[in-house]
Amino acid sequence: MTAPGSPNESLKGALMMTRALIVVAALSLSGCLGGSTGSRSGSGSVERPSILWIVADDFSPALGCYGDPFATTPHLDRFAKESVLYTHAFATAPACSPARATLINGVYAPTYGNHPMRSTFPLPPELTGFPGLLRKAGYYTSNNVKTDYNSGHAAHIIRASWDESSETAHWRKRSRADQPFFSISNLMTTHQSRAMVWPHDKFAGEVRSRLAPAEIHDPSRVPIPPYYPDTPVVRKTVARHYDCVRVMDKEVGALLRDLEENGLADDTIVFFYSDHGSGLPRHKRVLLDSGMRVPLLVRFPERWRHLAPGRPGTRTDRLVSFVDFGPSVLSLAGVDIPRYMQGEAFLGEKEGTPREYAFGHRDRIDEAIDLARSVRDRRYLYIRTYMPHLGYTQPTAWPDLGEIQHEFYRLARRDLMTDPQWHFAGPTREVEELYDCQADPINLRNLAALPEHQATLKRLRQVLADHLINTRDLGFLPEAEIQERTRAGLTPFDLGVKIGPRELARWIGAASQVGVGAEPVFLKHLVDRDAAVRYWGAVGLSAAETLSEEAAAALGVALEDPAPSVRVEAGHALARHGHAARAVPVLARCLGDKNLAAVLHAARAIELLGEKAKAATPAMREIDVRLKGIRLKEMPATVVLSGDEDMAMFIGFSVQAFLGKHDR
Repeated sequence: MTAPGSPNESLKGALMMTRALIVVAALSLSGCLGGSTGSRSGSGSVERPSILWIVADDFSPALGCYGDPFATTPHLDRFAKESVLYTHAFATAPACSPARATLINGVYAPTYGNHPMRSTFPLPPELTGFPGLLRKAGYYTSNNVKTDYNSGHAAHIIRASWDESSETAHWRKRSRADQPFFSISNLMTTHQSRAMVWPHDKFAGEVRSRLAPAEIHDPSRVPIPPYYPDTPVVRKTVARHYDCVRVMDKEVGALLRDLEENGLADDTIVFFYSDHGSGLPRHKRVLLDSGMRVPLLVRFPERWRHLAPGRPGTRTDRLVSFVDFGPSVLSLAGVDIPRYMQGEAFLGEKEGTPREYAFGHRDRIDEAIDLARSVRDRRYLYIRTYMPHLGYTQPTAWPDLGEIQHEFYRLARRDLMTDPQWHFAGPTREVEELYDCQADPINLRNLAALPEHQATLKRLRQVLADHLINTRDLGFLPEAEIQERTRAGLTPFDLGVKIGPRELARWIGAASQVGVGAEPVFLKHLVDRDAAVRYWGAVGLSAAETLSEEAAAALGVALEDPAPSVRVEAGHALARHGHAARAVPVLARCLGDKNLAAVLHAARAIELLGEKAKAATPAMREIDVRLKGIRLKEMPATVVLSGDEDMAMFIGFSVQAFLGKHDR
């Protein structure tokens, strides 16, 4: 495989080399790639297929063709008979922004610092989106309409990638009928907003109204997975999700008809996939297969069938990851794949060796701060959690608007829930999880502690450890600290190269002690020269069941640490362990920091502390006023605004949740 980054080859060097390669490629292709849609170029020398991506938001493989008997998906089931169906396709993150950050550039988001949700960190200038390389090769590119590329570089990516990116963008707008196109149609109908968050009346008016009465799914007949409590609210929500799927299937049918009616179906390779798992609890936002496994169907018309991995209607168990999608499209189009791309083409003339492993990352999503990593082979899933004291169901404002979330909160008692339900709803997580996805496809039985699975556990643990170092995973550096260290004009990628693998290994080693290490380890970390290690020392003490007087004293010193991430986490740890009077004033002062990532960290700590942090109420009121001066537009959370505005929204989620309960 092409590196998920090789320790022997600097990724920075690859980027610099790519600058020259792109220029050479552009010069060599200019003037000879007028091309028709799947026909010869203006000079008569090149043929290239058109390529259409149909991307459904928030959607696990709930399709008849994937074996879901309750799903009503006639258009996609018919499309599957004309396509190659991938049984092992995986997102790189269980939320849209970081997943799309990987898709658009063919690189892992944590390598470049755009792993947290709605990141604003800049990218190296070479990362302008792979569709821009298609444009240079003569393609017309259009995007309708979602971007959400998760970096401060997003506007540049949009300009470089797309001839048009808008609600009306369409392949029909190209200037020449013989010009090949790469187009994306993003379908929001299955998004979490529609599936569970919107008030029922809004959902009924905008989604369910598009179904005939006989097409509406009956809550009494809907299948309830064992990790959900079987209640009327749960049944209603799951049925609502299937209604969204049915409407989305109709939208796919309409797009495919458009292609036929435009006379382009015989020239166009069509992908259907989703950006991560379904927008339901225990799907979106988690690294289990329910959050990471996606449908992928690829249809090759007859003239391009030599590029297909199989005949129409066949299946492949080849493991593919989002990091591979960009390289694969370039390979199908006959365009050189930049050396900086970390994925491997799984289609086309530049198809590479099948990958053995697919990797996933979970970081901050909205206001919920987290860190977990995963690796999946064709059979097993391994998840490593670095904040095991935080459960899968952290309170989060956006999904908490859905009734189904409150069913979990209402029933979250060990004596009221089965083991699969408690695994999701309980207050903590296991440090390591291992699932046999052949025997246990919905990941109910954690095998990590069983003697007979230790060889698999150790293998996947080492594979993941190597991947974190090889890809220079920046998730182990707190978000506020990345912001502090890149003020001199460095991109996070440049920072990762500057730090190097040895320092990164120290961060990962410190994080790996949380939940398993003894108190002396965390005390040592708390006085380390590196703020990232000190941060993980504080997290480890926060996660500990008890705190000695020595540890409390050390955390008290850390309240004056020069790094805001260390101060906040030290305050959080002290307050969690009964020292709120000393810690909460420090957290309240951190709300005034200029670094909005630090403000979010402090606001989230105060929210999670709840009644223990009631003394911070005046400071939370003050920051609420400040936030309203930053986020001037009243827009839905699904609409991407500028970096500071989105961060202000996420801080506001924590502030308003806290004030709603404690400002009385």
